[in-house]
Amino acid sequence: MPEKRPRGYQPRWHPHPLTVELLVAVDRVLARYAAQLPLTIRQVWYSLISDGVLVKEERTYKRLVEVLGMARRSGRILWEALRDDTEVTAVPVAYDGPAGFHQTLLEAARAFRLDRQAGQQVRLEVWSETAGMVNQLVTVAEPYGVPVYSGSGFNGLPAKRGAALRAAADRQRAVRIFVISDWDQSGIHLFSALAEDVAAFAAVDAPDTDVTFERLAVTEQQVADHHLPTAPPKVTDRRSFPGRSTTQAEALPPDVLADVLRSAVEAHRDPDVEAALLVREDEQRREIIERLQGLDGPAHGPGAHP
Repeated sequence: MPEKRPRGYQPRWHPHPLTVELLVAVDRVLARYAAQLPLTIRQVWYSLISDGVLVKEERTYKRLVEVLGMARRSGRILWEALRDDTEVTAVPVAYDGPAGFHQTLLEAARAFRLDRQAGQQVRLEVWSETAGMVNQLVTVAEPYGVPVYSGSGFNGLPAKRGAALRAAADRQRAVRIFVISDWDQSGIHLFSALAEDVAAFAAVDAPDTDVTFERLAVTEQQVADHHLPTAPPKVTDRRSFPGRSTTQAEALPPDVLADVLRSAVEAHRDPDVEAALLVREDEQRREIIERLQGLDGPAHGPGAHP
């Protein structure tokens, strides 16, 4: 690695042969989980550990962060293959004129969707301890109309009260919340704190609604089944923990996690209700598009009149 911290693009980067070997191993990981891209760097790290390329030590993670940074700066790895989730954006919505606005309406119409949880007996939500995994979870959950939430660790009070208020707004159905968190003291207590607090809020805001929490991952059985890399529980953390070893949610292979979530969602879906809704959605989408296409072209120029 260069002694001076790199800035901007680095097209002339010539990695050491050992670094090239590491990058080839990274290529294999990215190809293996092409359907789940982008991955977090920690997911790549855990995959390399499982592949026997790296050992589970913080120094190897730090080295991987540096190598992948240079690989992206140099164009060796696509920027879109990895996500860091450190950026917060707020971009104003604007148009280049009436024609641009009309085109945006057409694009929105083509993306028109009904609530795909409508008519289902149970309304589902997904909560993730790790914010970096949200996009991967959305890829699975979005086609079913299931929202995904993350508090980047322990969720704040407004988020937990918000879950109770959503249950209150849909009193006719039970609510089931799937949780994905680390298998360690924090992950276990995040789950219990979330379930207990939301239940307490719901007891007041939605007393007639059954709100159930289900821990999807990571479980001790998944650790054993998939031979996930582990570490001993932190001796400084005195909170109760039923396991003998710990692992992070990002250690679970992304395709396995996708299958776990998909199976859990489909277990609570009525396919006949879903099929009827999709037919209705398609009909309404075509009707909206036809109406927009039938409008006169937007007026241009300061002297134009409606």
